[in-house]
Amino acid sequence: MDYKKIKTGNLAITRNLGDLSAKVGNLYESVSIISKRANQISLTIKEELHQKIAEFQTSNDNLEEIFENREQIEIARYFEQLPKPTLLAIHEFMNDQVYFRNPAGDDNAF
Repeated sequence: MDYKKIKTGNLAITRNLGDLSAKVGNLYESVSIISKRANQISLTIKEELHQKIAEFQTSNDNLEEIFENREQIEIARYFEQLPKPTLLAIHEFMNDQVYFRNPAGDDNAF
């Protein structure tokens, strides 16, 4: 998923707690859902970064041969400009793009 295309700010803003708790009915459950989604997003971004950086790794570990590669710098800049995973998770939560359920609240749950 291209997180750069999501239209959310890069800065944290003050949120209305009523808006966060209205979706689930409980503020703490809302924060828990957002935090779990933020962890998922951060793992996805981290895996993507490691895959792109792995392309530039060499088998030689000689300190004399280490140099800065322009492509690596561009990749680093791209990932630095992405919004934080928490901001992405809040954006997805507020726009109903996150699926969640409470198995304890379901009558059919064991």
